[in-house]
Amino acid sequence: MGLTKQYLRYVASAVFGLIGSQKGNIVFVTLRGEKGRYVAVPACEHVFIWDLRKGEKILILQGLKQEVTCLCPSPDGLHLAVGYEDGSVRIFSLLSGEGNVTFNGHKAAVTSLKYDQLGGRLASGSKDTDVIVWDVISECGLYRLKGHKDAITQALFLREKNLLVSSGKDTMVKWWDLDTQHCFKTMVGHRTEVWGLVLVSEEKRLITGASDSELRAWDIAFLQEIEDLEEPEAKKIKGSSPGTQDTHRAEVEPLETDETPEDRILTCRKAGSVMREGRDRVVSLAVDRTGRILACHGTDSVLEVFCILSKEEIQKKMDKKMKKARKKARLNTCQGEEEGLEVTVEMTLQDEIQRLTNIKTSAKIKSFDLIHTPHGEVKAVFLLQNNTVELYSLSPSAPTPQPVRTSRITLGGHRSDVRTLSFSSDNIAVLSAAADSVKIWNRSTLQCIRTMTCEYALCSFFVPGDRQVVIGTKTGKLQLYDLASGSLLETLDAHDGALWSMSLSPDQRGFVTGGADKSVKFWDFELVKDENSTQKRLSVKQTRTLQLDEDVLCVSYSPNQKLLAVSLLDCTVKIFYVDTLKFFLSLYGHKLPVICMDISYDGALIATGSADRNVKIWGLDFGDCHKSLFAHDDSVMYLKFVPKSHLFFTAGKDRKIKQWDADRFEHVQTLEGHHQEVWCLAVSPNGDYVVSSSHDKSLRLWERTREPLILEEEREMQREAEYEESVAKEDQPAVPGEVQGENYFTGKKTIETVKAAERIMEAVELYREETAKMREHKAICKAAGKEVPLPTNPILLAYGSISPSAYVLEIFKGIKSSELEESLLVLPFSYVPDILRLCTEFMQLGSDVELLCRCLFFLLRIHFGQITSNQMLVPVIEKLKETTISKVREVRDVIGFNMAGLDYLKRECEAKSEVMFFAEATSQLEEKKRKRKKREKLILTLT
Repeated sequence: MGLTKQYLRYVASAVFGLIGSQKGNIVFVTLRGEKGRYVAVPACEHVFIWDLRKGEKILILQGLKQEVTCLCPSPDGLHLAVGYEDGSVRIFSLLSGEGNVTFNGHKAAVTSLKYDQLGGRLASGSKDTDVIVWDVISECGLYRLKGHKDAITQALFLREKNLLVSSGKDTMVKWWDLDTQHCFKTMVGHRTEVWGLVLVSEEKRLITGASDSELRAWDIAFLQEIEDLEEPEAKKIKGSSPGTQDTHRAEVEPLETDETPEDRILTCRKAGSVMREGRDRVVSLAVDRTGRILACHGTDSVLEVFCILSKEEIQKKMDKKMKKARKKARLNTCQGEEEGLEVTVEMTLQDEIQRLTNIKTSAKIKSFDLIHTPHGEVKAVFLLQNNTVELYSLSPSAPTPQPVRTSRITLGGHRSDVRTLSFSSDNIAVLSAAADSVKIWNRSTLQCIRTMTCEYALCSFFVPGDRQVVIGTKTGKLQLYDLASGSLLETLDAHDGALWSMSLSPDQRGFVTGGADKSVKFWDFELVKDENSTQKRLSVKQTRTLQLDEDVLCVSYSPNQKLLAVSLLDCTVKIFYVDTLKFFLSLYGHKLPVICMDISYDGALIATGSADRNVKIWGLDFGDCHKSLFAHDDSVMYLKFVPKSHLFFTAGKDRKIKQWDADRFEHVQTLEGHHQEVWCLAVSPNGDYVVSSSHDKSLRLWERTREPLILEEEREMQREAEYEESVAKEDQPAVPGEVQGENYFTGKKTIETVKAAERIMEAVELYREETAKMREHKAICKAAGKEVPLPTNPILLAYGSISPSAYVLEIFKGIKSSELEESLLVLPFSYVPDILRLCTEFMQLGSDVELLCRCLFFLLRIHFGQITSNQMLVPVIEKLKETTISKVREVRDVIGFNMAGLDYLKRECEAKSEVMFFAEATSQLEEKKRKRKKREKLILTLT
């Protein structure tokens, strides 16, 4: 066997240049006991925790491959639930930064996450139209709620009742009874998609936002309040005149006119609408934890803030209204008729929901979050479309509340997509340029060390010496910057159209530019006298011009500076002699224009990448095409050789970066990580680092390791990854009694559940073999009349010489709680009888009763017909019935005893310290405050 060529693997090193990605939502998180200081933002597949006060990134929650789509902090502030593009949900600990719990149940991206009041349950909504309720404590799914016909936009738990309300793009708002897991009410009062909903006024009112400019308000009344709800919704107050009209419509439109069975739990009647200033759809709608401040925004840069008044404030407002109405009525009537005067004032929705102010941000709002500070201020944090986080504070109690911007995070990234990247000659500094700025990054710390404003940049390079940089812009200008001072030294008009490409000459004395004005221009560096200083400064001067028939897209020098390659809009690459500018070769074969190209270090090969998705490798001696490679699934955007080798990297619009061998014409490896089109990349002079930029606003650093890469192993890994993807896409296993395609279990089949099922099968088979061996061993000992040593299985020996049955239990314990049911679902029935017999054995011992009950009840549920028809399993089930009931009763008694003991200890502590614990203390304190205020009012009236 011959020696194979050895390659070194490149791996992802870091993600930088990104403040927050657009798909997910921004949320406040509590760290180190501080509220309102830290925010969590989605950052591609990661979650960044930013300190708003310092503007620093303090924690990164490492994700997998999929992009983050939704965030939700737990009520206790210790955990953060993260939803992903593939439908999985991970729960991270904010103390350790680790994600220990993963829920797999959705088939599409997670669009909504919400905890219940105690944080024990989590509701997730998805684009697959399902809502799944997860038990966070036992790490398993509770139930799947199916009913919506389009993507879920929001799902909320009610605090007092065991109900859940969800909205979707199917224009429906559905109410779910979580005791019976069915939808008992569907609100059909919307004509367009419902994009958000919130519960306010102690959960007596629901506010929904749709694709129009209205916020609809619905009054909710539960069973005990039905009689009150049957009275007219508009409250009449004596002593006012009718007819105050405003943008708030107060007409009452009952949702259902006839009494229906669904009204037995609650009724929902329209209370009116609040008109927004924006005319576009509601993007997100939120309320702070106090339920007092309501805010919403559309697709623009304005957040509209409303205040929900308390009953006392509403009463004061109505009293003022009544006085005005009496005064008006007194003026309009005769003096004699005044005694019998009766006027009424109608309470509109405007009297309950008052517009506070608008917050105008610097760019379009993608998501926001609200928090109420102890000082009475409201803080609003925004994730903007231009890769920025902004924090505003607002005082609702002020007569005219004015929002004040208190913090802004912009330094860590560009406002738009990075279009050009360059490495300095010492491999330390990285240049990135976008439509508005040039940034210099330290590669080792990933910190931005210089930011300079520029025009729309398309190409760039470091001037030899790494003290200046040159930028080529979309308007055809050359901009020369000094890095020490961060100032613009000079701007030259180089081309009439866009300056698409630049190439530094190998002798480092000049460079060449190509633009849309069908010309190639040659430039030399020179030192000129600085007007503001006695020293000379660097400048550039044009020396020659090569006029061509088509727009120039890319230029590249050969390493010996004898040849110049020019890519034209006519899909060809022309090679010219540098000294005489005479034509040498024409490379034709691409079907679409060549966007990028590069020449190898020895000048032997030129590789060209085109919009036709192909990369062609040519010889520079005769211009022959050595090989044409189908490189990407979309346009090839950038191509660069690794220094001192014939390996090169390509970047494509298909979100991938690929490495190729130009000698063997083989695909070496694929660097996956970007979630949008990859625009450009740069390879460090020593070849150890690659940096890439993408439409997802992120810059990614890839590092060459010392790990050898064998192509056969790489292909095998690709095949395994494809198999794992195909397993996840396969149909879910059929369950008796279910309709094909309708899955009511919360889990979904993944490669992890398949592997867990295989481990259970292997454990049961080992148990069968070892049991058979033990029977044989007993027979041999009996025949021999003496004890014969029994050989121990090495697997059981590794677990500490445990019994085969105990090994099966250990395997069950090792399966993740969230994957247990799905693993049992794919288990063949032939293994079930053995598992039931083992459950009987373990139940009698009283070990892991809760886990065994979960397995037992689930197996009985899905294999009920086969188990009941099998006569051999009847005694096993009878035995299980006796032992399970008694053991569960014992566990219940232990838990009850412990709870009673904790209650006793709580009372003892309260008696000793005379301090009330938990919620009772605060409620009693508030009651005392109310009584004291009443007494003060009485004293004032008496005096």
